Amino acid sequence: VLEQYFGERTEGISRGALETLSIIAYKQPATKAEIEKVRGVDCSGSMRSLLEKNFIAVSGRKNVPGRPLLYTTTKYFLEYFGLNDLSELPTFREWQELRREQ
Repeated sequence: VLEQYFGERTEGISRGALETLSIIAYKQPATKAEIEKVRGVDCSGSMRSLLEKNFIAVSGRKNVPGRPLLYTTTKYFLEYFGLNDLSELPTFREWQELRREQ
């Protein structure tokens, strides 16, 4: 979705990583389990890649049993996609319109 909205500037991000990044961007802060529930697959590799590329960061721990890590996007994520803040992400309605146009 982000690739369609912002253009093909994702040469270093796999499709799975881009899906994972999108979930984090819209749901943050999010745990790995929450992301995997949305995607329906293991996202360990994608998350490792996104952490290495500084698109996401650990922002704390969720106050539930097991205290899983919470992930959020970084300033680099905003810069990479040319955003000033997260409010500039396309809404669900904008995303639907983009899909209709294609």
